Amino acid sequence: MRLSILGSTGSIGRQALEVVRDLNGIFDIEVTAISGNTNIGLLENQIREFKPKIAAVFDETSAAKLRMAVSDTETRVLCGEGGLCEAAAEPSADMVLAAIVGFAGLVPTLCAIDEGKDIALANKETLVTAGDIVIKRVSERGVRLLPVDSEHSAIFQCLDGEEKKSVRKILLTASGGPFFGCSREELKSVVAADALKHPNWSMGAKITIDSATMMNKGLEVIEAKHLFGVDIDDIEILVHRESVIHSMVEFCDGSVMAQLARPSMKMPISHALTYPHRQPSRDARLSLTDIGALTFAKPDYNVFGCLALALEAGRAGGIMPTVMNAANEAAVAKFLNGEISFLQIEDIVRDTLGKYSNTENPSLDDILKVNAEVRARLA
Repeated sequence: MRLSILGSTGSIGRQALEVVRDLNGIFDIEVTAISGNTNIGLLENQIREFKPKIAAVFDETSAAKLRMAVSDTETRVLCGEGGLCEAAAEPSADMVLAAIVGFAGLVPTLCAIDEGKDIALANKETLVTAGDIVIKRVSERGVRLLPVDSEHSAIFQCLDGEEKKSVRKILLTASGGPFFGCSREELKSVVAADALKHPNWSMGAKITIDSATMMNKGLEVIEAKHLFGVDIDDIEILVHRESVIHSMVEFCDGSVMAQLARPSMKMPISHALTYPHRQPSRDARLSLTDIGALTFAKPDYNVFGCLALALEAGRAGGIMPTVMNAANEAAVAKFLNGEISFLQIEDIVRDTLGKYSNTENPSLDDILKVNAEVRARLA
């Protein structure tokens, strides 16, 4: 199997390459294209190890540095959205791992779909902002869309072989992030260093902040709506602090099926890359006796207002998830830069949503325009 990795220098991309190393010799994977950010040193190392045909970066300055660094290799270095799309559409690739963070992953993922590539999706914003468009194109092109998020991989595994009409409810688990149980008053003094200390997962900065605000779980609800063809109100969020049950599905007969594993992204990555087969893993095994107990609680929508706002946008549909996502990405960047407080992330998202009227069935051009407009407004 030949793989293109969009976002190879990020958390998911690095772990995906670990999976490739582990699987080779058991399940052969050739990395044919990669893309990264400004971490040129890491990208050079990846090029030298995996020898892809194409490497793409976001800006020309980084591309020029990378071209010089790997001039003794046969890898072509491209830049910009066009370069990312070329990496995504590389003719020799069978599958594209879409792991670019945020809205930037949408267009390259659509390019890959249009070229008939199967998608291992780790970029939830692609479905949050353009779910109807993406699902339609997946159907038209006859490609597979395999979830990589641990929660959506769990749901996918629970639903495998089941009839859609037998599903009563999806139970989407959440760690609760570093501030579960805190009051609004306590959150007023939170700084980025506090919010980046996730209790269970090691992730990139943006998704870690989204976990701290619980916006991430709202994004995942919208993603699940599109992936599994269910209504927002048929998805229940459960705070599960141990992060052992990655999600569950309740069926019409009262049965509840769960997928359990240690909190590691390598398992869902491997499952997406090798589906419908399962391959041996070198990771440590789950021991329920060591864990001892599994706990569950309801999320506090008053404390974690970003979660409520995401669900509100998801129910509205149309252009509102794009507005919400763009506002959140801009606000999180401001928080990480020390420009706003933690609770102001929620304020910015709420205020921005209030400035827009909905557009039903937006086109891709509508989505791109509104995304750019919101970011310019908040710059």
